[in-house]
Amino acid sequence: MNVKLAKSAGFCFGVKRAVDLVYDQIGKTEGPIYTYGPIIHNEEVVRELELRGVHVMREDDDIAKYPAGTVIIRSHGVGRKVQERLEQAGFSLVDATCPFVLKIHRIVEEYSRKEYHILVVGNERHPEVQGIIGWIEGDRFSVISSEEDALAFEVEEGTSVCVVSQTTFNYNKFQELVEIIEKKGYDILVLNTICNATEVRQKEAAEIASQVEAMIVIGGRHSSNTQKLFEICKKECADTYYIQTKDDLDLSVLQSISNVGITAGASTPNKIIEEVQKKCQK
Repeated sequence: MNVKLAKSAGFCFGVKRAVDLVYDQIGKTEGPIYTYGPIIHNEEVVRELELRGVHVMREDDDIAKYPAGTVIIRSHGVGRKVQERLEQAGFSLVDATCPFVLKIHRIVEEYSRKEYHILVVGNERHPEVQGIIGWIEGDRFSVISSEEDALAFEVEEGTSVCVVSQTTFNYNKFQELVEIIEKKGYDILVLNTICNATEVRQKEAAEIASQVEAMIVIGGRHSSNTQKLFEICKKECADTYYIQTKDDLDLSVLQSISNVGITAGASTPNKIIEEVQKKCQK
């Protein structure tokens, strides 16, 4: 079987930086080490860190039940109030927020203070979006993720609107939603905050998927960027499969396939990608 592996598959800059920061704390930090929520959306990585003594502090837990220690803010970032609450509770913080996400925090903070209505394009339940919302001053903001949301979006006449995006949002879909908003005639400032690595990954995945008989997308089940990769690949290649590890790959579905493409989300370690690639080539 001919296997075409995407060059952009695997850890992005922000994820690699976050994971490296966690490993850097192991062994040199006294007391418990926590990540605020899973450091990245990959269960294999989180499990391995747990074995090394790094525990996940659940967002909905009472932080008072956790013994004092070091908390690593994950790559998705957190809102200002969460950060302040952790500091006030006596935890030492190590900020592993992706620099591209931090840039969005500064943007929404600045423009909300200028009384812009902040429009975030992304999944409202995603921790990155929750963190972005947490840096908006006041309550002048909305979150949209679909054409229906964009069509329903309204603000008072004369209100300036600042549009930002979740870093892993589908680039083409972002453009489509912005076009709908722009037709409403508001004073609008559009800042494309989709990470360049995300754009490259999505375009490459679509290109490979259009050239192969089957496509494999590797990533954690809760990974937003991997889910978007799957959607993009599925449009180009009907036989697209979403897996977490090589154990999820059923080779029987590839028996009559002569060429297959592989891509992976930004939270997928190279080791897992290599294992899947080798299994396909057996």
